[in-house]
Amino acid sequence: MRLKNYSYLLFGFALLGYSCISPPENFPSKPEIEFSSLEYVGTPGQDSLLLTLNFKDAEGDLGLAATDINPPFNPLVYKRDASGALITYSKRPSNAPSYNPIDWVIDPIVNNVIVKDTVWVEKNENQYNIFVRFFIKRNGQFREFKWQDPPFYTTFNGRFPRILNTNVGQAVEGKITYRMLSSGWESIFRTDTLRIDVQIQDRALNRSNEVSSPSVTLKQITRK
Repeated sequence: MRLKNYSYLLFGFALLGYSCISPPENFPSKPEIEFSSLEYVGTPGQDSLLLTLNFKDAEGDLGLAATDINPPFNPLVYKRDASGALITYSKRPSNAPSYNPIDWVIDPIVNNVIVKDTVWVEKNENQYNIFVRFFIKRNGQFREFKWQDPPFYTTFNGRFPRILNTNVGQAVEGKITYRMLSSGWESIFRTDTLRIDVQIQDRALNRSNEVSSPSVTLKQITRK
């Protein structure tokens, strides 16, 4: 039961920094990334994993502004029945999931109107532009640790802000350091061997290649 409590405490995201330089003309149209580093920083109440990537992109359309919430970047898709009405928890069909904070939202604002009910939703993955998956090594094999499953019902996917403030295409390269906050890394993973896989996505919804961190323990990557 202790792990279940962490689902209310652990998770947050922040972009710590990025940098750009003038790159050559043969940059890829899809974003391209390379793994740079992974560090664990233990701070009481705010432990964090710092994931740093090298990136390059021909158009420079990387990053999302706080105002990028309309399709295709909208966070939620509201489920509707055959008549077009929102599906609420009290009138859910037999194939609907039981209540959890991923599949249901309480009192959402839909078309600028507050719906005073619990409504079935689907998360839109394109609301994010960085996608992170965790793997734990058990019995010599890596298996994905799925944060979206019980008891956590969350994700470490997130958003980093726009690299450029213009929509005019411009080739860019640099580094992104992505901070994943938690008060329970050590309680959850202890001495486990971990691997993190990551991709980014541009505003044209082009996914980058996927890169992996080395296989590490928290102790091995703890910042001195």
